[in-house]
Amino acid sequence: MVSKKPKVVIIGAGMAGLTAANKLYTTAGCKDLLDLCVVEGGNRIGGRINTSEFGGDRIEMGATWIHGIAGSPVYKIAQDINSLQSEQPWECMDGLLETEAITVAEDGYVLDSSFVEPISNLFNELMNISQRKLVTENEIPKLSNVMSIGSFLRRGLDAYWDEHEHEHEFKGLDKRRKRRSLEQGIFAMFESIQRTYTSANDLEMLDFNAEKEYCMFPGEEITIARGYLSVIESLASVLPPGLIQLGRKVTKIEWQPDESLEIENGNNKPPVKLHFADGSIMYADHVIVTVSLGVLKQGIREDCGMFNPPLASFKTEAITRLGFGVVNKVFLKLTPTPDGIKFPSLQMVFHNESEQNLKIPWWMRRTANLCPIYGNSNVLISWFVGKEALEVESLGDEEIIDGFSKTISSFLINSHSDDAESMFKVEKVLKSQWGNDPLFLGSYSYVAIDSSGDDLDAMAEPLPKKTSIHSNISPPPLQILFAGEATHRTHYSTTHGAYFSGIREADRLLQHYHCIEI
Repeated sequence: MVSKKPKVVIIGAGMAGLTAANKLYTTAGCKDLLDLCVVEGGNRIGGRINTSEFGGDRIEMGATWIHGIAGSPVYKIAQDINSLQSEQPWECMDGLLETEAITVAEDGYVLDSSFVEPISNLFNELMNISQRKLVTENEIPKLSNVMSIGSFLRRGLDAYWDEHEHEHEFKGLDKRRKRRSLEQGIFAMFESIQRTYTSANDLEMLDFNAEKEYCMFPGEEITIARGYLSVIESLASVLPPGLIQLGRKVTKIEWQPDESLEIENGNNKPPVKLHFADGSIMYADHVIVTVSLGVLKQGIREDCGMFNPPLASFKTEAITRLGFGVVNKVFLKLTPTPDGIKFPSLQMVFHNESEQNLKIPWWMRRTANLCPIYGNSNVLISWFVGKEALEVESLGDEEIIDGFSKTISSFLINSHSDDAESMFKVEKVLKSQWGNDPLFLGSYSYVAIDSSGDDLDAMAEPLPKKTSIHSNISPPPLQILFAGEATHRTHYSTTHGAYFSGIREADRLLQHYHCIEI
């Protein structure tokens, strides 16, 4: 009698899931040993990678940057498949355009770089301190009793003000506005930029001690000319037709944490039973779950019951403690401007509550940048985080256009002789909507207050946990494995973190079946 191949089901066709599938399928001898399939709830592959087009330009609705090219597996794949060059213009093809940016207060005053740079340098210095594993003696007082990144940054700003107590007001601005008020607005702008990196609604939610564990690759940060999706398609290209099943949303995962439950399956059925939205079922020996942390947070709620029986407490506690935020992009296509005038790369400094322009909607006020997606593009981009990102998802296109038009008019009122709102007219808008998409329920993870890197490690632990060698109960091993950016201790929130996690879980199964040694 020929024994059946062990069935491995990967839930999710994003970076982690397809990396795992690619590794399992291409490892010598493995594809003949395992019965492998990928089930994806949506109608496309890529997950939180979603390359699209807008206004004739290639854009990214999700993941955008390769964060450091030295050592990045994503960069290597993109380089190997010649995805780093394209004749079609693409988002951020010129880089971040930071050197060309102008910083403007909301009443239209352009701020001189000599005023902005000290605050920029302060903010960068504070972030560098927060990310150091060791700090100098004179930095220790700044770190005492600090719980969050937000509180540390504000403490640093207060210290800066104490050191510059006798500075004069900034010349050229309304006398009512103190230098400190404007510096606070500039500092808040950099905080808003940092929020987009982390997905946290507020930097007060970010755990200070965990920040130093986060790792960055050296080298420049770049975007992928042929689109991030080209990397995903390369990973999927080796898989045979039919191995990836689209439109297969898993609604429940039944598993066997102890041997006594095996009798419920009977007939030598594999230990994991998957239920799909269409009512169908599938059995598996091993399931690699790569859904987002947002979906897991919903899935462990009592009213959802994604796992039956519920996951072990160490797992649910980690899922609960870790943070998962929403980051959305809004793209605006401008009508052609007279005389070829180009929209500037704009850094926006908003006033405090008592001096606000009431025409600007509240959801614009923690948005730091509005700029062309590359030098001479007529497509603009702006980033939204947290509650503002969710609000943008709920707005219609006309409401978004109106909000941006009023903001543009306020900030560029002194920069152009003509009416800025009529000169830079928005004709079309496109937005991402990661927060309310049921397949994601957010964008990426962060280590929240009261959480730690240990929770990220707990996320990566397979179930059931290994039993004692003295135990008579021996449930089938490696029933549920977990991959995705929120399962990597040092590279969470990134595509390369998701990639590494997919390799990790594939290797775990390959070692289990003695295909490789680790």
